[in-house]
Amino acid sequence: MTQAEKKGSKTQERQSSLFIISALSPKVSALVSVGRFFTRKDSEKKRTHSKGKKMGWIGDQIDSIKSLQFRQVLAQAVSLGMIVTSALIIWKGLMCVTGSESPVVVVLSGSMEPGFKRGDILFLHMSNDPIRAGEIVVFNVDGREIPIVHRVIKVHEHQDTGEVDVLTKGDNNFGDDRLLYAHGQLWLHRHHIMGRAVGFLPYVGWVTIIMTEKPIIKYILIGALGLLVITSKE
Repeated sequence: MTQAEKKGSKTQERQSSLFIISALSPKVSALVSVGRFFTRKDSEKKRTHSKGKKMGWIGDQIDSIKSLQFRQVLAQAVSLGMIVTSALIIWKGLMCVTGSESPVVVVLSGSMEPGFKRGDILFLHMSNDPIRAGEIVVFNVDGREIPIVHRVIKVHEHQDTGEVDVLTKGDNNFGDDRLLYAHGQLWLHRHHIMGRAVGFLPYVGWVTIIMTEKPIIKYILIGALGLLVITSKE
């Protein structure tokens, strides 16, 4: 074969290769495009799955925190309930020990000055011993809700039963308490007496007076204390 024929043969092979490459090029490009499409889809799925995992984890953490806070608030509410229950139990215990339906009372007026001033707290005790003149007693009057703290100035003893009726008066008042008693009542009977004063604390009861005269302050204090107990992390 001559050199011219060899050159022609090489030229034909080159042209044939170019033709084959040019013919396959669109198909290869299409395959590459399809491969890239599926690769992109897989990447998006992985990213979505990963994002879903992350969002699920965050949601679980938020739910866990919410659950923890609810349990904490519930625990504090139970603690508050236990405190209130304990206070009631202590109060009932004092009633049993002292024999008085109200072991602690607050002086609300100045009728017993200078002995007891407004805001003083009195501790009461009630026994089976007869009440004598000169003792300071706390008593209820029919038709009145607030007890009265006054001194016994006179006693009337029944000879047949041994029961004692009493007449009271405020140390700072001009007359006896018959104007305060129920209509037509001249004496106090034993069931009117809540207890004898056996001790006192000066001015401590002013908190009770303020809360009684201004209920809004009472509600604010109770709400603040309750909120403090519930939200406390201790």
